[in-house]
Amino acid sequence: MTNLAIVTATRAEYGLLEPLIKELRKNESDTFKVELIVTGTHLSDKFGHTIDEIILDRIRIDYKIDIPVDSETPHDISNDQAVTLVKFTDFFSEHKYDAVVILGDRYEMLAVAIAAGNTHTPIFHLYGGDTTEGAVDEWIRHSITKMAYLHFTSNEVSRQRVIQLGENPARVFNYGSTGIDNCLHRATMKKIEALKSIGLPDCRYALCTYHPVTLEGGGIVQVIKDFIESIKESPELQFIVTKSNSDLGGEKINGLLDEAKKKVSNLQIYSSLGVERYLSLMKSAEFVMGNSSSGLYEAPAFRIPTINIGDRQKGRLRSESVIDCATDKESILRAINLAQTDEFKRKCENTRSLYGDGHAAEKIAGKIIEVLKRGKIDLKKKFYDKFLDEFTQDRVQQVNGNMPELFKTIDNMDKSHFYKRKVEIDK
Repeated sequence: MTNLAIVTATRAEYGLLEPLIKELRKNESDTFKVELIVTGTHLSDKFGHTIDEIILDRIRIDYKIDIPVDSETPHDISNDQAVTLVKFTDFFSEHKYDAVVILGDRYEMLAVAIAAGNTHTPIFHLYGGDTTEGAVDEWIRHSITKMAYLHFTSNEVSRQRVIQLGENPARVFNYGSTGIDNCLHRATMKKIEALKSIGLPDCRYALCTYHPVTLEGGGIVQVIKDFIESIKESPELQFIVTKSNSDLGGEKINGLLDEAKKKVSNLQIYSSLGVERYLSLMKSAEFVMGNSSSGLYEAPAFRIPTINIGDRQKGRLRSESVIDCATDKESILRAINLAQTDEFKRKCENTRSLYGDGHAAEKIAGKIIEVLKRGKIDLKKKFYDKFLDEFTQDRVQQVNGNMPELFKTIDNMDKSHFYKRKVEIDK
């Protein structure tokens, strides 16, 4: 019997995993089972209790693991991780999965990955290799990459970065993002229907999410104030805002948004919209605004403008439909005006997604099943060093018998001594 686990802790991550879960479960049998473990903010009323969305999607939930999701201080985050690490270590020790699928770069998923590593559970990781220079996600994502056995990236640049981190190219696959799959298959609601479902009449609107920029200290009150003021000074549009995630500072942002809603008539706040409604609203929006990755992944697939505020997504690939701006009110208002011009809208009509062709889930599922069918995975990973291998081959050809036999067979050497030998050869 082959048992595969999939872990989801947040609404955004579940949205990307959902098409993969369905593809994998098409292959379930008496000898192959795909178990979904739901944890994190999915189980929290404060963050929308988004397990309800999974239930509405009729996705079977096999286990629920309750972990703390407090995020007001660094101590909160560390405590969340500590509890997650212990609980998932116990869970993986008991269930002995053949592999676990995890996605992304969140702090609780780092703890899940460590638990998998400690219990010798192979990790199949989605969407390593991206860069987000403004968030702790950057180092968390790369850390999980080094723990993982199998890698699925969203684009070729990210695939090359994963290889650069020393992962064997034979285990790194660029099949694109399942977010593009969702754009093709989940944005099924008509504009008026989607608006009515959240209590709004037919109108012009923007879809927004603003998350904490975790590597910038302080200043969040002023940043959100400018964000809200730019909304207030754009009365021709309704702004549909989904609340922040549980990163450090997320609760502060959500509190500020709740307060602003009482005073700003064109500001609408929601804990979560669900994948289908969120993408259906995106499809008909004037633009997407904030600092969520969905503005760089999904919005270009709908050929609508993205106003990307600040540095949180700095380093990710961008389509021509993305307008980068600073966090101050004046910069945001200039971006709002630009996004609504006929010239920029025409530019967006010719944009293309940089994150795949909409068939990522079936390709990823196929590769996962292929690897699992081979049997037990050898977790003793060899560091893949492209430069070292190329240098070795080049140098052996150059010396061609002029060096001791030891250097002719440099490929078989203990490469921890390589750079010392390189200096000697250069001399």
